[in-house]
Amino acid sequence: MSVETPIADWARPARTRSMRDDALLATPIVIFVAALGWRLANPATGLALAVLGAIATALTARKRARRYDRRWLIAAIDAARSDVEDSSDLLFADPASLTPLQRLQRARVEARLAGEPVPELYRARSHRATVALWLVAAAVLAAIALWPDQAGSGEPLSPAHEGVARPGIPTLTAQRLTVLPPAYTGLPPRALGTLDARVPAGSRLEWTLAFTPDPAAAVIAVLDASRTALSRSGATWTATRTADRSLLYRVVAAGGQPAPPLHRIDVVVDQPPRIRLVSPSATLIQMSPGQRSWSLSFEATDDYGVQAVASLRLVVAQGEGENVRFSERTVAVRGTGNSRRRIFATTIALEGTGFTEPGDLVAQLTVADGRTPSPHRVVGPSVILRRPPASGAESGLEAMTRRTMPAYFSSQRQVIIDAEALLAERPRPAPDRFLARSTAIADDQRLLRMRYGQFMGEEVGGGATNAMPTSDAEEGAAPPADEHAGEPPTAPPRFGQESAIVETYGHTHDEAEAATLLDPGTRATLRQALDNMRQSETALRLGDPGRALPFAYKALRFIKQVQQATRIFLARTGSQLPPVDLARRLTGDRSDMAASTLGATVADPVDATPGAIWAAPDTRSDAGGLDALARWLRANEARVPDPLALSAAIDTVRRDPTCAACRAKLRGTLWSALPRPTPGLTRRPAGDAVGRRYLDALR
Repeated sequence: MSVETPIADWARPARTRSMRDDALLATPIVIFVAALGWRLANPATGLALAVLGAIATALTARKRARRYDRRWLIAAIDAARSDVEDSSDLLFADPASLTPLQRLQRARVEARLAGEPVPELYRARSHRATVALWLVAAAVLAAIALWPDQAGSGEPLSPAHEGVARPGIPTLTAQRLTVLPPAYTGLPPRALGTLDARVPAGSRLEWTLAFTPDPAAAVIAVLDASRTALSRSGATWTATRTADRSLLYRVVAAGGQPAPPLHRIDVVVDQPPRIRLVSPSATLIQMSPGQRSWSLSFEATDDYGVQAVASLRLVVAQGEGENVRFSERTVAVRGTGNSRRRIFATTIALEGTGFTEPGDLVAQLTVADGRTPSPHRVVGPSVILRRPPASGAESGLEAMTRRTMPAYFSSQRQVIIDAEALLAERPRPAPDRFLARSTAIADDQRLLRMRYGQFMGEEVGGGATNAMPTSDAEEGAAPPADEHAGEPPTAPPRFGQESAIVETYGHTHDEAEAATLLDPGTRATLRQALDNMRQSETALRLGDPGRALPFAYKALRFIKQVQQATRIFLARTGSQLPPVDLARRLTGDRSDMAASTLGATVADPVDATPGAIWAAPDTRSDAGGLDALARWLRANEARVPDPLALSAAIDTVRRDPTCAACRAKLRGTLWSALPRPTPGLTRRPAGDAVGRRYLDALR
């Protein structure tokens, strides 16, 4: 006996009935959802929901039908037939693996199943839930069909003013424009008595119109050549359209007015959210000692609403030099307050972020608005928490480098302040301490003098010393290093040679001509300042600040005069003039001389289409020019302040070319779109005959 035949015959009916029961149970739910989409959105949405629901139902029913497999069939046969003695699993086993007793039992089971048909194995479900769902779906469908429009379709239509009604010509007599904003805006539906509106992007527009008499057909004709047909419903005509961009349109009835007035729909585009840092007040914060947490607060605003949950991105950068390590994590932050203005505040535990070494912790908030299907996501400003390196934490060469501090110079005014403070100190310090402090001020004076002395060609080197200016050096002391020790040795000077004396006891850069960029007057003033600094330094080293103050004040006055000097001469260098061609000298030949006039600057190319239309005569009928202007407007809408107004003016002139007022309005609207002229240079007057002869002689 073949085992595959009973499996195919007994399992297939169970799977088919299971899929049928699931489809009957899910179909009213799909119909209910599709009807809601049809009613609340548009027919396309309802159809899409119906297709998606059907696909989901088929996939779910097929998945549930897979339960009726071999394992289920064995259990069902054992439960339905007691004469198989719970041995139906032997029918599906490999005969070679069975024992003689199992093969005998299998033969007996096959004989019994072949002699008597197997009863129905599928357990029928209760249809109470299915019937209840169908009744509820029918009631809901009736309610949806009979429910009035959200904007109040029962309200009377507003009178329309589309022109004077004529007998036999269809004329628009009543109108209503219903605006259904997107759900994410939170705005309620509104019914307008006019056909002009300003609506959010993505709003659904519903026109309800009445004509007298009724035309054979009517459409909503947009200036971009797209049309939306009006469908008749009793005594009214209705149409639906989604406002995704601003447009100009007119209501056109078959056999009606040849040029109905234009109506305008302005679409307001949803703006992205804006994020402002509330706390801390600065974007760079130095971490205080012992700080374990960091509090942040952001404010997010949007024109329609910000989502309640935002993401905070935390980036930890630790280490110095090339050993910088980065780690990143994202945490969710829930906002508080109104949906249009939410406050996102959180406290970050620094231990949980791994921020334990010197470096930066960067926080950045990302918020999104409620726009569907693609919300705006905006990243806020970065806030940095900086952990400074611990003092003394460096080692090796880096530590040796950091120990070397840059040289800081005290100003002349600071030298005076320190000297006066030393004199005014009460009680007076001990003599040795008084002399030490006076010597320290003298060192500052010396450093300042050497700093200004560089401009006079003076030597720069060595610090202050207390050694006497004699050759009685201490035993074992190393001789001072010569600044020019690295220079190659020179030949020994001859006795009596003047240059040899300078080379032996002086330096070349001591000459004022080669060592300064200052004019002679400024150099003399600076020399007086240096002389007074030297006198002040001498008095301070002798421990007499009182005698040093007059010289310090004089030096300060001279320094201020030097700072106010306005003329600075460059170093004297030889000029490299081109050689003079003596063969052409005094011959008057100017054939190969360059022209002295400047070339004309080429301006950017400007589209002459709007300027040509603006300059056209008022009585001229130029359909080709209007078409060119319309094409130019479609390609340059961003350059025009109000493209819809310009489109309306173009359409008005095209329909009535002889209307002078319409063409004047077009020119006035087009004036704001004209490119600004390129600024140019005004040529100066050539002068009279004498002046022209003089200029010609100069050339």
